Amino acid sequence: MQYTIRGVPSAVDSALRKRARREGKSLNEAVLETLAEGLGLTAQAKKRRDLSDLIGTWKPDRALEEAIADQDRIDPELWR
Repeated sequence: MQYTIRGVPSAVDSALRKRARREGKSLNEAVLETLAEGLGLTAQAKKRRDLSDLIGTWKPDRALEEAIADQDRIDPELWR
């Protein structure tokens, strides 16, 4: 299959060209690999730079909540 892509932002073009040079590949190879990675089609897991794998995993813990509440209390004696 062959594609023609127009309107590629200069930052994207620059990053793709740097990747191709760094990896010793053609621009076409770098673009195809980048697309495959972006679509999750590669066997190699990409490092994530966010915490999205932790979303929704919080479990309420009464002891922790009490400890945090203790830290939020203000001792009037210390503020005189």
